[in-house]
Amino acid sequence: MSAYRVAQVAEAGGTFELVEREVPRPGPGHVRIAVQACGVCHSDSMFVNAGAPGITFPVVPGHEIAGRIEELGDGVEERGWQAGDRVAVGWFGGSCGHCRSCRRGDFIVCETLKVPGWAYDGGFGEKVIAPADALARIPDGLDASDAGPMACAGVTTYNGLRRSSARPGDLVAVLGLGGLGHLGVQYAAAMGFETVGIARGPEKAEFAKQLGAHHYVDSTSGTPVAEALQALGGAKVVLATAGNSAAITATVDGLAPRGELVAIGADPEPLGISPLQLLMSARVIRGHPSGTSQDVEDTMAFSVLHGIRPMTEKLPLDRAGEAYDKMLAGKARFRMVLTAD
Repeated sequence: MSAYRVAQVAEAGGTFELVEREVPRPGPGHVRIAVQACGVCHSDSMFVNAGAPGITFPVVPGHEIAGRIEELGDGVEERGWQAGDRVAVGWFGGSCGHCRSCRRGDFIVCETLKVPGWAYDGGFGEKVIAPADALARIPDGLDASDAGPMACAGVTTYNGLRRSSARPGDLVAVLGLGGLGHLGVQYAAAMGFETVGIARGPEKAEFAKQLGAHHYVDSTSGTPVAEALQALGGAKVVLATAGNSAAITATVDGLAPRGELVAIGADPEPLGISPLQLLMSARVIRGHPSGTSQDVEDTMAFSVLHGIRPMTEKLPLDRAGEAYDKMLAGKARFRMVLTAD
């Protein structure tokens, strides 16, 4: 069999190395994808550093995958897939189909969710084997390098907003203008929300407006973020994309009565919120995971309709370590993407 290349990490916290492997055949219910692009997500560091249970090395990260189906396993053609189809695979890399959540149709919180790079080799390679239920069809008009990030960063922000309590015309704030937030602002504006961008420094005000924000709050200005939000009438929803618990906590008192804090930025530190901040105004705090393959399709369709794209920097697969380090250092503008070119 011919060989293909993957960028792998051989031990926890190790460096990336490019190695060759034999091309595998997809098993029943699976497909082999020729990877054209794969986004580099901060969550990849959990797997590289063995920060999630059950990690085995070597690890091939990558859960923002876009490419073409190369070969079908048994039973996949009956599901409507064909060789050559353009597909994306994201954080939702398949579900068990039989746990309580799956039986209720809530597949994204499957008890044994199959995340690429964790449950099986991810997209930091020229090929990947994925379950058919993880596949999202990429629409015409969306490049692979844009579709990959939509399968995690895109669907997380889009789904977080559309499943929130906000309705068109409501004040919605997006905390952070990075890899998640720069998409969140675009989606919020396109959904008809009065959109507020929140970030550090006055220099980001113009960028927030370019993304579609109607207002900008500089969290370093000396005026508390909550006070600034209340001056605008109070936020119906705060989409917290920044992985900073202190910054997330600072937005809570800026919520309107029955307002909702939707946390999608990850930070192991606890939030400093008291019950009193929630009780009198009936505020809600919830976490939001990514989205199923259908949610990814919805995200990509909405993005094409409204001209929304991630801002990406592209590097070839053999520079995976460089792309990963740049992401980790917060120097990417705004999503690093590995390409097959």
